Amino acid sequence: MPKRPKVKHQPPVSKQPHAASDPAAFYQHRPAWRISLLETVEPFGWHAVAADKVMEIRAKLAHFESMTWAEILQRSNNHHHLIAVERICGAAQERLEVLGQSDADAVLSLRLSNVERVFGILDGHVLRVLWWDPNHRICPAELRHT
Repeated sequence: MPKRPKVKHQPPVSKQPHAASDPAAFYQHRPAWRISLLETVEPFGWHAVAADKVMEIRAKLAHFESMTWAEILQRSNNHHHLIAVERICGAAQERLEVLGQSDADAVLSLRLSNVERVFGILDGHVLRVLWWDPNHRICPAELRHT
C-alpha cells in the first residue's frame, strides 16, 4: 500500500466572492471590438465596402479606442447611441434572428459621417460588430417638423 506524503496543515483560505461589476464602470472602459458576427451578406454586409473606405472606417474605429465609452456615448451630442431592436428596420431584425442574436434588446449605432453608421451589440465594454450601414437605412432618422 503506497504511503501518502505528509502535508503540513495549512490554514483554510478564506474565499471572497467577486463583487458584481458596477454597471456604471462600463463608461470608464475603452471600447474593444469583436468581429465574429460581422456580416458579409446583403443587406448590411461589409463585403461591398471598397478598400479605401475600409481604411477610413478603421481609422475612425481606432480613434474611438483612444476614448472611454463615456466620452463616446455621453459627450457625443447623441451621435452614437443605443437603439431598441423594435426601432430598427425589419431586415435588420430578421438578420438578428438568423445570427441567433434575437435576444438582444438594443443595438449600438456609431456615427461615422452624416449618414454612415457601424452597428453592433454591446457585451460589457466590447462591441460585437455586425453591420455597415452607409445610407442610414437600419434606423432611418425621423424628419423633424414634418
